Amino acid sequence: MSIEHILPGDIERRSFEIIEEELQKRNLYVPEEKKFIVKRAIHTTADFEYAETLAFSENAVSKISELICSGAVIVTDTNMAWAGINKKAASELGIDVKCFMADEDVAKEAVSRGVTRATVSMERAAMIKKPVIFAVGNAPTALIKIREMYDNGTFAPAAVIGVPVGFVNVEAAKELIIETDMTYIVNRGRKGGSNVAAAIINAFLYTLKVSS
Repeated sequence: MSIEHILPGDIERRSFEIIEEELQKRNLYVPEEKKFIVKRAIHTTADFEYAETLAFSENAVSKISELICSGAVIVTDTNMAWAGINKKAASELGIDVKCFMADEDVAKEAVSRGVTRATVSMERAAMIKKPVIFAVGNAPTALIKIREMYDNGTFAPAAVIGVPVGFVNVEAAKELIIETDMTYIVNRGRKGGSNVAAAIINAFLYTLKVSS
């Protein structure tokens, strides 16, 4: 295996070329309208399984694109996901990105109620007056709370990026979103993470920024 001499500005472009080549070698077919999302997830993780496990609701790509273009608010379940989202690209598209997890009052309320901070954070997000796109990369309890609010009619998210990673309730929580008629992009199975949640959001931001 030889070293490729790539200029710093060309590394990402070459990475995506390699991903495209390997998708073909592995006979992994990704619909063209979803490819920019799947390839960004693979680029972030070097894991080609995302080509098979990322699940999309009907017209999810076009609906989320429309939401972002119309000024929806993005809410993450971790500061890591918040930090990973490109704020410059978001700002240029007029998008606010929020995370309530580190708020002191959220932590206090979570302790007093015996619930996770993610649960309280999702409740805070439900108070936002604009359409909300959730980007969940860590906490299955965030997805469980979203489904609970959806079922009892107190809040309907504009869209859910549901890619928490882990073992406890992770797969079941993802299925709670998939079995609804919400707009979603969910990674089935245990894999995911805050980096993947941010990568999916960035895929939209970069693509829409270029086309705007």
